[in-house]
Amino acid sequence: MYIEQGYKGYKGLWRYLILPIGFIGFMIFNYISALLSPVSIDVLMQNLIDQLGSNLVLILLLAPLAAGLLIVLGWTLLVHGQSLIALTTSRKKIDWKRVGFAFVLWGIITIVVTLIFIYLEPEKYVFNFQLRPFLILAIIGILLIPLQTSFEEYMFRAHMMQGIGLMAKNRWVPLLITSVLFGLMHLGNPEVVKLGYGIMIYYIGTGFFLGILTLMDEGLELALGFHAANNLIGALLITADWTAFQTNSIYKDVSEPILGWDILISVFVVYPILLLVFSKKYGWKNWKERLFGKVMPIEEFNKIEQ
Repeated sequence: MYIEQGYKGYKGLWRYLILPIGFIGFMIFNYISALLSPVSIDVLMQNLIDQLGSNLVLILLLAPLAAGLLIVLGWTLLVHGQSLIALTTSRKKIDWKRVGFAFVLWGIITIVVTLIFIYLEPEKYVFNFQLRPFLILAIIGILLIPLQTSFEEYMFRAHMMQGIGLMAKNRWVPLLITSVLFGLMHLGNPEVVKLGYGIMIYYIGTGFFLGILTLMDEGLELALGFHAANNLIGALLITADWTAFQTNSIYKDVSEPILGWDILISVFVVYPILLLVFSKKYGWKNWKERLFGKVMPIEEFNKIEQ
């Protein structure tokens, strides 16, 4: 009953439109600005890094999204009157063990797979480790990246999913819309410029994966842990001149970027396997109902809550 938790802050559906419209409008503005700019995104990023340093640029990239988390949580509390727990999960309290399990599981997988790639094709990678810059990066990353990823989760998989679900009165519509919008949010990333629009398969596929996690587990905890591990471990472990996060990481990818089979493997093999692992651990059942079923009416939900 995760989507139904939105009833606990149900004070008119229009309140669910303000933040998404504002954020989507901001993303469209950024994307159009990038298209019209005489300087490409990757060149602009490199110029900023040359002037300010990669750590300061990383802060400038992450800080607005970290602040966005405070806006989403503040709006939920002050305008909807909905608690953080109701926005996060259908359980009586936030299950931090779920957050930790997803973080550790995906963190370990990311590290192992990355090291395998480096071992198999060492000519594509350079050992980039410098203690002081890396420690500064680690502090910045640990403080800000979980806030950035949490903002995206609370915006798309919480606020928007609950609001759209209450409007559509089913589960598949919010899953579809939030997953596609999550992917489109990344259109302005340097990776899209370098790899082409095919990379959107990965971004939209990741949106669907995180949405399925949320609906099947009736809470946001697993998505929060996975997303934080994906961005944090990635930023600390490996960087490249054409990625959104260009950091003082341990390794640097110096190969020519190409859109390869690994994108399809991630979306159509790795993610389904992860869903199977989570389903076994947490005993998920009724997949059809949880992903495509109807959202119960507010009167029925209130009876259950009483």
